[in-house]
Amino acid sequence: MFARRAAQRLLEIRQVFRQSPQASRSFSTALNYHLDTPDNNPNIEWKFSKSNQEKVKEILSHYPSNYKQSAVIPLLDLAQQQHGGWLTVSSMNEVARIIEVAPIRVYEVATFYSMFNRAKVGKYHLLVCGTTPCMIRGSRDIEDALLKHLGVKRNEVTKDGLFSVGEMECMGCCVNAPMITVADYSNGSEGYTYNYYEDVTPKRVVEIVEMLRRGEKPPPGTQNPNRCKSGPEGGNTTLLGEPKPPPCRDLDAC
Repeated sequence: MFARRAAQRLLEIRQVFRQSPQASRSFSTALNYHLDTPDNNPNIEWKFSKSNQEKVKEILSHYPSNYKQSAVIPLLDLAQQQHGGWLTVSSMNEVARIIEVAPIRVYEVATFYSMFNRAKVGKYHLLVCGTTPCMIRGSRDIEDALLKHLGVKRNEVTKDGLFSVGEMECMGCCVNAPMITVADYSNGSEGYTYNYYEDVTPKRVVEIVEMLRRGEKPPPGTQNPNRCKSGPEGGNTTLLGEPKPPPCRDLDAC
């Protein structure tokens, strides 16, 4: 009885994927599932560009010849940059061929790390940090402002193909919470950038979006004019002078 219900549920999920591309996108991360589509199937040839083939050689040179598989993450990252921010099954198969492993070994990596996208994203992929410090500092308001301004849901792409919004867990900027990052795929792997925008507000993230839409490059880092990098607002209040040397050593004699 249980097996019959499980089989029926799997059939229902398959039907959802086939009937609605948007539904398949919303499920893609949760289920680590792949179904062939006209623009993502193993029959589509995919190769690294000539310039990226040189980068592939350089990446492989970092590892012993019998440990090519260690290059799987940087090669997947390069493939994603070349392919506009997402990985097709053909691009993963090409990485598997280069490092001489079974394709499943590459799929395992691509489905484990959230930095790899297996469905289309916008040329500017906006990632909102959703970990506790950013959440306490208003990350949900940041995400809501982006989704409302762009008229999309999380992981949807705008009709012009420019923007998509996702969530990323801790990106190491807790002292500058809340923050977002912008993965810029607008110029392929040659012009790829991945910039942090910290101390953001709902108003500021909308301004950043519009600057990107106009082709401008918003200054990364803290968006609070009263802070310098991760220093306190208004300037330092401690460690204002040169620290005293330790009394147990003669530094001049070193």
